[in-house]
Amino acid sequence: MATSASSKLNKAVKQQYMNLSQGDKAQAMYIWIDGSGEGLRCKTRTLDSEPKTIEDLPEWNFDGSSTYQSEGSNSDMFLIPAAMFRDPFRKDPNKLVLCEVLKYNRKPAETNLRQTCKRIMSMVENNHPWFGMEQEYTLLSTDGHPFGWPSNGFPGPQGPYYCGVGADKAYGRDIVEAHYRACLYAGVDICGTNAEVMPAQWEFQVGPCEGINMGDHLWVARFILHRVCEDFGVVVSFDPKPISGNWNGAGCHTNFSTKEMREDGGLKIIEESIERLAKRHMYHIRAYDPKGGLDNARRLTGHHETSSIDEFSAGVANRGASIRIPRSVGQDKKGYFEDRRPSANCDPYIVTEALVRTCLLKEEGEEPTDHSK
Repeated sequence: MATSASSKLNKAVKQQYMNLSQGDKAQAMYIWIDGSGEGLRCKTRTLDSEPKTIEDLPEWNFDGSSTYQSEGSNSDMFLIPAAMFRDPFRKDPNKLVLCEVLKYNRKPAETNLRQTCKRIMSMVENNHPWFGMEQEYTLLSTDGHPFGWPSNGFPGPQGPYYCGVGADKAYGRDIVEAHYRACLYAGVDICGTNAEVMPAQWEFQVGPCEGINMGDHLWVARFILHRVCEDFGVVVSFDPKPISGNWNGAGCHTNFSTKEMREDGGLKIIEESIERLAKRHMYHIRAYDPKGGLDNARRLTGHHETSSIDEFSAGVANRGASIRIPRSVGQDKKGYFEDRRPSANCDPYIVTEALVRTCLLKEEGEEPTDHSK
């Protein structure tokens, strides 16, 4: 099994140093999304004391020419602290700091989708939009081969792996458990986890989160997963179809509700929202993966519990539909719906923003409306 060389370093020796006192100082690891729209970067600075609020954190900068975000001749980019979490790797009083990226002219970087999302969420805060996102991912060896798969072949066909237990069914549970506990320590609103249909594929769920918090918590949960996998010497992939053929892809199913949907008779509001989503299918497809739908085209085939990328569909308890209404919601006549189209590598800021634009702001057409004027 190919694992990274750094994972084989003596962790007991490292722990000897991690147990040393750090005095009154605190370490803040600044995290940001790079120019790919998928990759995460980080670096650390020392603070004179433990920050209590986001206002206690200074702005910082980095070299954007090394992160696909600027040219070398004008490469400084600004890091603006946006959300703060406890650091599960260095522990208290140290922090993880999720940042927005601004260009040299203080305008948002192309892959900073948080700023627009936050503005859209502020327009509908009285509706109390709640989101829950189901993040699927695949564990890989450092050579790109799925973790635990035979080196020269394939495991048995899908069937026994989903929510499976046993060494021949669950591949990499140590990583899943470590990630879960690290998220709880950090303050991420992680609400569950399970093994998925393809062996070495897992899922964790984040939510319910209101408004902009959904994107913040999911990005930090992804960062923590990358770091946990680094310690174990394996790689996490959010590719929506990591293995071609008769294997399930990886999505990020997004559950959505508003205050009205959660109240008695809310099913009517849910159905009205689905009607609006049906008329705007291609706008959502373009928003639901970083490549404007090209990544999802490999996954949304109409097979392996997916809908076709070219057609909109909805149904109660139908996992082959674009939008699924859970059976309990159909019975209770209130609750939420699940959009099954977002890919595993989606940006949660634009996914949640798109749902609000269509369902609450009642936008129509193939392009988002400019509300900044």
